Amino acid sequence: MREAMEAWLFIGPTLAGFLIFFIGPLIAVVWYSMTEWNLLAQQATFVGLDNYDDALFRNPDFWLVVRNSVIFALGLVPFNMALALALAISLSRRFVGVVFFRTVFFAPVVTSAVAWAIVWKFLLQGEAGFVNQMLAHIGINGPNWLREPDWAMAAVIVTRVIKMVGLNMILYIAALQAIPRDYEAAARLEGASNWQIFRLVIWPLLGPTTLVIMVITTIGSFKVFDHIYLMTGGGPENGTLVLAFYIYKQGFEFFDVGYASALAMIMFVIVMVLTLVQLALRRRDT
Repeated sequence: MREAMEAWLFIGPTLAGFLIFFIGPLIAVVWYSMTEWNLLAQQATFVGLDNYDDALFRNPDFWLVVRNSVIFALGLVPFNMALALALAISLSRRFVGVVFFRTVFFAPVVTSAVAWAIVWKFLLQGEAGFVNQMLAHIGINGPNWLREPDWAMAAVIVTRVIKMVGLNMILYIAALQAIPRDYEAAARLEGASNWQIFRLVIWPLLGPTTLVIMVITTIGSFKVFDHIYLMTGGGPENGTLVLAFYIYKQGFEFFDVGYASALAMIMFVIVMVLTLVQLALRRRDT
């Protein structure tokens, strides 16, 4: 009994925080999603599933937002993972300056997201932007990256990848360093090339780490808010209006808390389904 009481004392603060700051708000969001409640009003009115019906079947903007979110995720996740793996392979072995290069690539992760987005917004301006000025020196007339629908989403994806790739790089480096060198040595004795060693030895052993990285990167791609808010504001022509930012607009610009809560629950279901699919595919491969 004493050991049980001591255990509950240790986990009590964390459990209380989990119940108060996670389970409580989650239950509240589920309830509010079935109400019509203007943030400026005093009382919420129960409307059942009307908010979900409106989002899924009567609001064309919702599917535009979902499409933008999927495009953002499809652009960010593979690009981020591929670049992180390439950097990890290059920086997983010891050489002069390896710590410096790891620090350089990881530094954006701990940089303020607000400062990062604002700096890139200035860099990617039209003719006055640093990027276009550099392109002009080699005879390329760069676009107004954040104000043209064909380029805005790509610009946001690339800047987001540059900021967050360092985290996945560190995870891949840790996984690569945990692989025994005997496997690589044995493969070389059998005459395997570098590509064969990577494809048949290293890549399968990176499977669990790849799954973790894929899941957290996918979830992060659907939750992106700060980059969109600060760099494009969802424009131009709603070309970068993603789900998390759309929820913010509904709740805190239009004060429609009930509808915003329903959108949040829909995003929760989408992310959960994608995560379960990724886990199922991983189990099938193993």
